[in-house]
Amino acid sequence: MSFPFKTVALIGKHNSPEIRDQMLVLVQFLTARKLGIVVEAYTAERLDIQGYPTQALKTMGGDIDLAIVVGGDGTILTAGRGLMGSGVPLVGINRGKFGFLTDISSDDMLPAMEKILSGEYTLEQRIMLCVHIERDGKLLSKGRAFNDVVVSKGDTSRLIELTLAVDGQVLNRQRSDGMIVATPSGTTAYALSAGGPVLHPSLDAIAIVPICPHTFTNRPITISSASQIEITYVHGEDAKVHVDGLPHVALSLGDKVQVKRDERTVTLLHPKGHSHYEVLRQKLHWG
Repeated sequence: MSFPFKTVALIGKHNSPEIRDQMLVLVQFLTARKLGIVVEAYTAERLDIQGYPTQALKTMGGDIDLAIVVGGDGTILTAGRGLMGSGVPLVGINRGKFGFLTDISSDDMLPAMEKILSGEYTLEQRIMLCVHIERDGKLLSKGRAFNDVVVSKGDTSRLIELTLAVDGQVLNRQRSDGMIVATPSGTTAYALSAGGPVLHPSLDAIAIVPICPHTFTNRPITISSASQIEITYVHGEDAKVHVDGLPHVALSLGDKVQVKRDERTVTLLHPKGHSHYEVLRQKLHWG
């Protein structure tokens, strides 16, 4: 049989040794189909997978046709950031708690991969965010987010004050625990817990969600993904920026967090017949 993919990368959740057996099953499955295999270097090291070529995540994009990610949504976030812009599609095998992005269950892994490798799949483009942090008019730090950029209070229990501007127009000034800027993918993560909307992944939109605002008039808002967002830290004792849940930088008063859609996207691959609405019904127990 001729497969649409020739070389496949395997990327696993590094701190979960229990997935090693599942990774080895995938290796045998792919080898039996005479496909090239590359194991992400840290995955191979931490899970002791030997005898196959290894490569760092950020350098493998030009050498593979497909990436199989075994873990939770956090693992596919890491893989997505590492492979963004390469055009390499990612397929997720869920070994996490929710699996909004890694949507193939362990029990269905081999039948689903058989269909996918035979060409029975759908592709989905997910937008990313680019974040620049400025201090005194100079670039302090930058990063990219698959899910969200979060400005939040640090270790103190006191609220912080933030000014939000969209496309150069001030929208509000709020006292809160912080603010979330989320892609459609990220609206089922922290933004959901903070009371934000769930956006379909196909939407060219960004959700801005306040975290425990002091006044109820500060509500979530959905804007075009073409918009330029600027959050200014104007008052408080301690504030930080997190990108996809990872610590990024501590803020000083007057710092500006600028967020916009990144030019590059991440390609997710789903088994044919995949329904985002069915995923929501199952994961959020709707009905």
